[in-house]
Parts: sequence; C-alpha cells; structure tokens
Amino acid sequence: MLSAADVAVHNSRSSCWVIVAGRVYDVTDFLDEHPGGAQSILRFAGRDATEEFDLIHPKGTINSLPKGKHLGEVEPATTTITEIMADNSSDRYSSPQFSATEASSSSSASSPPPKTLPLAACMSLEDLAAVAAAKLSPRAAAYYYSGAETRYSRDRNRRDWSCIGLRPRVLIDVAPVPRMRTNVMGFDSSLPLFIAPAAHARFGHPDGELCLARTAARMDIAQCVSTYASVAAPDIAAEFYSDPLKRGGSIFFQLYIPRVKKDAAKLIATAKAAGFQALLVTVDAPVIGKRDDDDQYQVLAGLTPGEDDKADDKDDVLPPLPGKEPGTLRAAHNATFAWSDLSWIRELWGDDKPLLIKGVATAEDAIIATQQFSSNGRRLVDGIYLSNHGGRQLDYAPTAVQALVDIRKHAPFVFDLLPVYVDGGIMRGTDVVKALCLGARAVGLGRGFLYALSAFGTAGALRAVQILSDEIQTALRLLGVADVAELGLQHVDLSYFGIERGKL
Repeated sequence: MLSAADVAVHNSRSSCWVIVAGRVYDVTDFLDEHPGGAQSILRFAGRDATEEFDLIHPKGTINSLPKGKHLGEVEPATTTITEIMADNSSDRYSSPQFSATEASSSSSASSPPPKTLPLAACMSLEDLAAVAAAKLSPRAAAYYYSGAETRYSRDRNRRDWSCIGLRPRVLIDVAPVPRMRTNVMGFDSSLPLFIAPAAHARFGHPDGELCLARTAARMDIAQCVSTYASVAAPDIAAEFYSDPLKRGGSIFFQLYIPRVKKDAAKLIATAKAAGFQALLVTVDAPVIGKRDDDDQYQVLAGLTPGEDDKADDKDDVLPPLPGKEPGTLRAAHNATFAWSDLSWIRELWGDDKPLLIKGVATAEDAIIATQQFSSNGRRLVDGIYLSNHGGRQLDYAPTAVQALVDIRKHAPFVFDLLPVYVDGGIMRGTDVVKALCLGARAVGLGRGFLYALSAFGTAGALRAVQILSDEIQTALRLLGVADVAELGLQHVDLSYFGIERGKL
C-alpha cells in the first residue's frame, strides 16, 4: 500500500498522481488529453480528488486509464480528503455576479440557511432558478452560470426573446385545450420542447441526469444526453426505459467529436447499444470557449489554504511564446472535423435513426447543411439545431432569435427542407411560442432544467414541464390558436429587429 505521503510528492505536471476512492492513479500522461484541461487535474496533484471526481464523472470512468497507471491502494489511515471544496466559499472564492434571477449562491459558513420557496409555490422557471441559486455550491454556480468572456452572448440569449412581441387575435373559440403535440427529431412529443444537452447535472443533485431521464419518460418529452453527462450514458438510457411511471418520451445522444477523431466510433457504438434514438453532433466546439468564471474558479480552488501567488511579484517569469503553449489551446475536441466527415458519422450511426447537427448559427451554414447528401442520394442530416452553446463558446455569436431571423430573411426555403430546432435563453412558454412562430419545430432548454433539478431533483424537473405546459397553453389561447401547427409570422411583431409585418 501507498501512503498519503508517497502520493503527495507527485504533485506536478511532470509527475502527477491522484487518489480516487482509496486508490492511486498516475495521470501524468493524461493531463493534456483531459477534456476539462490539465489544470482541473493539477489542482488535485498529490492529493485526494474523490469528492470532485465523483461529482463530474460517471462511475467506472477512471478504469479507462491503462492498467500500468493503476498504482494500487492508499493506506486508509493516511488518506486526507481535500478540504478545497469545503472552504472555497469563504476566503478564496467569490461567486461571479449574476442577474437577479441568478442570485449569487456563495455565503459564509455561519450564515443562516436562505429562505426559499417551496416547490408548490414556484410559478416559473425563474422561481426554480432562485431556489437553485440558494442551494448550489460555488463550484456548481461557477459552471452553471458561466458564459464566454463578457457573458454578452449568454445574457443576450435571454434578452432577445423579450424583444419579440406577440399579436393576439380575439373572439375566437379557445375553450378546447390547444393541441401542443409535435414531432421532435423524428419522435412524438407531448410538447414542442426537449431537455437540451448539458454536462455535470450532478453538480446540482446527486441523481444528476437520472432526474431528467425520469422527467422525459413521465412527461412524454425528449431528453438529449451530453457526452459529458455526470452519469454514464447507458445508465441514463436504462433509467429512461425502465422508469415504472413512464408514459412515453424519447432519448437522444449529443456527440462531441473527440480529439482523436476515430474515438467517436466508440461513443456512437455505446449510444446505439444503449438504445439512444437520435444522434446530435455538436459542431460549434472545435475548441472550448474562454469562460472566465469557470476558469477562475478552478485556479482559485487549486490554491492551498493561505497560499500566495508569489509569481505576481516576479519580473523574470518567461511564459511560452504566443502560439507555442503546450498542447493545442483549449482543444478538448477534434479541430479538423469538417462537413466531409458527416458521411462517416452517418455510416457509423446508420440510416434508420435521425442524425442532426447542433451549433449552426448562420443562414450560410444552414444552407450547406441542406446540401449534404450520401452516395445513395439520402440527405445526411435530418435536422438543424441552432445554438450558440448557451453563450459559452464564442462571445457575440448570434442568439437563437438572430439565427432564426437570419434564416428567415436569407434562406427561408431551409424550413421546408429540414426541421429546425433552437436553444438559448428560453425560460418561458411564451419563448417557446415565439420560436415556433419563427419556424422552429421545437426548442431545447438546458439551464432551465439544471436549475429545476438543482432546486428539487426529479420533482423540480417535473414541475418545470408543468409550468411550461401551462404557459404555452395560456399563450396559445390568448393568441386565438388551437394548435401549435397554426403558429406563424402573423402572430409575432419583429419591429425591434427592423422587420415590418409581412416582409419576411
């Protein structure tokens, strides 16, 4: 057996050991391959990383390391679980400043627990977000609320929906419950919305993505599972299919193309074997966006208590030349993946299940997506998913609203050739209705469901669907619409975007 002292000396980039669940691993060669970056491991170099590791990774992940890197057990009496997560909410970390509905979650250990709404009193997703903000750890808050650089894209995602007006019609019989069912990525859904892919749901609740699988199954909607889900994808699919209260729904897999491109084949094979029904290939993340809040948290959490960064005062520090940094800057994924690779992905996935591309932001790329065909004349993609990654990739990238309007103005035929889906800033049923008016088939909600499960677990996610259903029904009736299929440009005012009625 190894002692904690044996492990502690291996605390650098040149020799990095970590303890996970009482066993020691040499992760030195894996540092630059880690999707979260080397720093996320190095801050636990020579120490116990169990608490952080279990929050983020599905069970069994560590076993994928080569056997030669499994160094054995650590003596229980010498193991000290890291205190980083326990004390990072006081002296060494201050939560980023969030909007009013994303109140800061940091508080001193001596502060009384904040008073929050009970589940039944939560009337909106904003209410659920406020409850979540009072419960989230600083680590979770830094991840869930972060956006690229200035957070302009993150914030404008939400703001642009408020810039679209609605045009209600009156004296129409709206007594029957409006029809809200639609086809989402090839599968029937009770609502024109789905649970968008988002990583690290266990930051908010121990069951993580399992809460969302139950919600999709019980409320007859779709769940899209991230490659970086904190529960193993087959376990999420198993929960979805076996839930005793299941009333429908569907389950999709979101694929990031790994740095080693051929490794995508393993992920696709796993998704197929687990029963995922559609594949969404993320195309807007060849590199990871610069997310200051999340990056800053990881640096501060990596400091030992009382440690000062003496490098601040040195004038002889010589960092790498720009462009000469070790590895490829922020390259957690494959940066060579191109349109020509879609035929390979289609071959791996097969012709019998839907394949979509996620991360399209312009009319130009939407057009190109419609022009991709296999050798047998079949269109390679079955849908286009407009997204700026929740404002976490390229700051100032188009919002969902801007992307929809761009396609409407410059390539309206796209909506006739392929179904279009969107996400980004959607927190209200009226946002869903506005997106459908602009031509979207359905919309995805990522943060909204993360807030809901962080607030109340599965019950919170179920409540989120109830709230959205109520808001969509109310909006349809007040618009004088009996079926979501009737929604169109005649129901929205786009004057804020310089578009006169009837000009699209």
